[in-house]
Amino acid sequence: MTSFDTIVLHFCRLGPAGHSPKAPGTAGSFLATLLAPFLFLPLSLPWRLTLLLILFLVGGFAASRAEVLLQRQDPGCVVIDELVGQWIAMLGLGSFSSASTWRDVVLLLVVFLFFRFFDILKPWPVHASESWLPAGWGIMIDDVLAGVWALLCVSVVMVIANIVFPGSLTL
Repeated sequence: MTSFDTIVLHFCRLGPAGHSPKAPGTAGSFLATLLAPFLFLPLSLPWRLTLLLILFLVGGFAASRAEVLLQRQDPGCVVIDELVGQWIAMLGLGSFSSASTWRDVVLLLVVFLFFRFFDILKPWPVHASESWLPAGWGIMIDDVLAGVWALLCVSVVMVIANIVFPGSLTL
């Protein structure tokens, strides 16, 4: 294995998250949630979308290479797809600031739970999408769709929260 292959595997595994002995996907999603307030949420919407597109493209190539290196289809240790899906689910959130409260942290956890729910249960078309694209692209696309489902649900929760408790969310 070359040093480039080692970098590809570290990227796909999000460092230590993919090495989690139990539920590496959940570990990857949780790491994405922890990183989002620092690396994703401060960005404007156009920059968020640009970053997600880049991560999807690089992640698709990297996940395809990881399948070859690990000689397994959709290896569980590949969790770059969880980061992309989790951050898609966060597209409707603002950034953290000094005005952020514990409610904003709870909202991040709600986003995390919605994404994990859709990523694990894989309702239509999430499960079907795994076969739409070959290799690492199939790994990536199902999490993109799970993220879209979660984004829709979180958006409804945020609208309801803002109607019932006006001004309660600063994100």
